[in-house]
Amino acid sequence: MSRAELLYLFPYFISLIISLGVFYYTWQRRSAKGATFFMWYVAGQALYIFGFIVELLSHSLVEKVFWDAFQWLARLIILTTFPAFAVQYTEYKFKDSRRVFLLSLIVPGLLFILLLTDSRHHLYYPNPHIVASRPFPELLYDFTWVIYGYALYGYVTGFFGVGLLVRRLLRTHSLYRTQVAIITFGFLIPVFGTILTLLDIHITPQRDAAPLTNALANLIIAWGLFRYRLFEVVPVGRDRLFEAMVDPVVILDNQNIVVDVNTAMLNLLDKNPIDVIGSPAKQVFENFPIPIKRLTHVSYARDETVFELQGKSIHYELTVWPLFDNNKQMTGRIYISHDITALKDLERELRELNLDLENRVRARTQELAEAYDTTLEGWARALELKDKETEGHSRRVTETTLAVARAMDVQEEELEHIRRGAILHDIGKMSIPDHILRKEGPLTESEWQLILKHPETAYNLLKQIPFLEKALEIPYCHHEKWDGSGYPRGLKEREIPLAARIFTLVDVWDALISDRPYHKAWKREEAIQYIMGESGKYFDPRVVNVFLGLAEKGEI
Repeated sequence: MSRAELLYLFPYFISLIISLGVFYYTWQRRSAKGATFFMWYVAGQALYIFGFIVELLSHSLVEKVFWDAFQWLARLIILTTFPAFAVQYTEYKFKDSRRVFLLSLIVPGLLFILLLTDSRHHLYYPNPHIVASRPFPELLYDFTWVIYGYALYGYVTGFFGVGLLVRRLLRTHSLYRTQVAIITFGFLIPVFGTILTLLDIHITPQRDAAPLTNALANLIIAWGLFRYRLFEVVPVGRDRLFEAMVDPVVILDNQNIVVDVNTAMLNLLDKNPIDVIGSPAKQVFENFPIPIKRLTHVSYARDETVFELQGKSIHYELTVWPLFDNNKQMTGRIYISHDITALKDLERELRELNLDLENRVRARTQELAEAYDTTLEGWARALELKDKETEGHSRRVTETTLAVARAMDVQEEELEHIRRGAILHDIGKMSIPDHILRKEGPLTESEWQLILKHPETAYNLLKQIPFLEKALEIPYCHHEKWDGSGYPRGLKEREIPLAARIFTLVDVWDALISDRPYHKAWKREEAIQYIMGESGKYFDPRVVNVFLGLAEKGEI
């Protein structure tokens, strides 16, 4: 191959390599909207250029016709995939997109069949012949109505796609305008080449200038792929996630200039894009109720604001996030305003509902507590009826126990449990026969064994009632002694619950100063001496000190 031939083919080889590179680049990003159809569009261009190169290198008429037909086949791929790409890339909506796409394949399908059967009707190649030309012999043939119809269909579908792309040029963001302009220009250059061919205007030694214009178009598209990140950042994502957002959104650059704003924010501002984009944020949001102006020098922020609108309180939550480029450099901030009025109204209603429920629960709890207390007092009266000599004992020991507990700084919430425990302290005696309880003489061993079991009876009776769980300490432990000689478990010192330690002393005190079947009431001084003598043995010394202090003041 001569030097002249190599120099002539060099641009087409470069164009083929660029086409293959664009094909590979797009294939890697085929998940983006429109990328798959664009990939096949570029594949058609690569096949077309490849067929053109091989045709130039062919010498026989049969070979040149074959490779020229191969180029027509590649053109079919181009004119089929480009409008499909334009529809997907611009999100143009058809009622039934699948049916429209299948209908668009009818004409290319007919042209394909005519190309395969050309040997019978010669509608593509009526009089093919080779003429001498430099640096390669050239295949010539007359253009028939099929060729012009082919071209007309290609122009119609192609310019339909271009029309959709031109509509996309109206987008507000300059990046997307540049992307679309590159794709549009890259398509129009080969179209210009085909027009020259149809008009028989030669800009190269060969009649077909399309391969040269395709090479130029591929250079432009390749530059656009890497410079403006086609199929990496596409308008599809912006439309769906930015313009369609119901939350007002604005983007500021590092100089706090508005570089983008969605429709929701424009509606809230009651302004047009031209009045907002390119203007300083402090000017645009001067009288804006959402505090964007106040947060123009922060990277991250979240704030809430409330303002009145038509007599109603409107709540907004503003979120600020930084935006970074590929080099991790901050390029601006995005401000997202979210209407949380419904949420705030719901929170207010929930608070009111919770307050109402709390009041109802509190009232119901009080009713239940009163019902329980009435029941407990009923049990205590039943015990007093069962044991006449101890009538009033439960009331007296309950009051005295609470007085001592308060003097020992027992918390108020615990006093209620102590009160219930004191009322129920002898509930276990329900299981003891009346003749034993009222017996005036000494008890037998078996009778004492029954008496000793009444704390455990109380425990087994009350442990099934959650309401009385904390009141069990007194009925279960009020016969335990400080030195560990008590019953039923022989607890010692602080092993005995404080409530039971207090009640033990009070119970003995009341028994000493009251008439019982087995003894007469002691004098107060005698009872005090007994209490003092049992301090550290029967009773908790600390409880004794507090009790005697109250007795000395006459509070007991």
